[in-house]
Amino acid sequence: MIIVFKSGAPDAEIQSLDQEMRDWGLTPEKIVGQHKVVIGLVGETAELDPDQIKDLNPWIESVLRVEKPYKRVSREYRHGEASRVEVPTPKGSVFFGEPDPIVLVAGPCSVENEEMIVETAQRVAAAGASFLRGGAYKPRTSPYAFQGHGESALGLLAAAREASGLGIITEVMDTADVEKVAEVADVLQIGARNMQNFPLLKAAGAQPKPVLLKRGLSATIDEWLMAAEYILAAGNSNVILCERGIRTFDRQHLRNTLDLAAVAVLRTLTHLPIMVDPSHGTGWARFVPALAKAAIAVGTDSLMIEVHPNPAKALSDGPQSLTPDQFDALTQELGVIGQAVGRWPQALAAATA
Repeated sequence: MIIVFKSGAPDAEIQSLDQEMRDWGLTPEKIVGQHKVVIGLVGETAELDPDQIKDLNPWIESVLRVEKPYKRVSREYRHGEASRVEVPTPKGSVFFGEPDPIVLVAGPCSVENEEMIVETAQRVAAAGASFLRGGAYKPRTSPYAFQGHGESALGLLAAAREASGLGIITEVMDTADVEKVAEVADVLQIGARNMQNFPLLKAAGAQPKPVLLKRGLSATIDEWLMAAEYILAAGNSNVILCERGIRTFDRQHLRNTLDLAAVAVLRTLTHLPIMVDPSHGTGWARFVPALAKAAIAVGTDSLMIEVHPNPAKALSDGPQSLTPDQFDALTQELGVIGQAVGRWPQALAAATA
């Protein structure tokens, strides 16, 4: 249930109602929108009468029930407004969410050595990326495949941040590792295979760093949003959703099927920012540029693209990785689409001049 206040409602009136709802045994969450203030009520609200609540204060405009099972994640919960996730980086804060510029995240699947990760970070930063992606811990289908260097790779990511000024996004796989990953990562990634690892979702929600939640290999959109609800329910509202391809019946040419329709659907269901990963979404570098451009056209807030200085020698996911030169060329092409939809930095600057 949400309580929408009229524009210009005094803070004292909002605070008074907040305290009254607490006295009723509910947990009010204040959401300050662009034009109005909304209070989301968490708790047992099924028996509450919206008209009774509305009569409590003359500054209340409306009282609405959130019909979705994912309450905090629902777009209704913010009265239709999108949320923004702010991430501090060495070069300043970066915002994920509409109508901010599209955020580019790039880097290798796995952190292999210091020279490789620093070189890649510097190249993708020069091309316009704001974040470096790179796995210290890697969930792999085969127990014999490269699993990542683990904790030692976190230090290499820190070195890459120092050299490039990029923020760091890296995966956490175990509740025991959340604290040490959060010491280095600016955004904690929960991978597709852990989307419904509920203890991990709760642990990620209990710490303050933003969380990137990738869609599970066969997850429905509702299951994905309910997984995000776990993180928000644990106290962390800074969640970014990442569409990274799902498993379908056709495996002839693609590793996965990138579900770009999900981006349009999510816009109607949730206020959370959206990222698209066309590298995992296709599995082949030659398909990444087309799908990256399509993702911008359909409305993504961010792109995650795998880049490796020598894909043929990559320890993981080489076939889907672009070279730094290919990434340079792609960002120029992305700029054309980004400016057309008003989400590229130059387009936003022109619009506000």
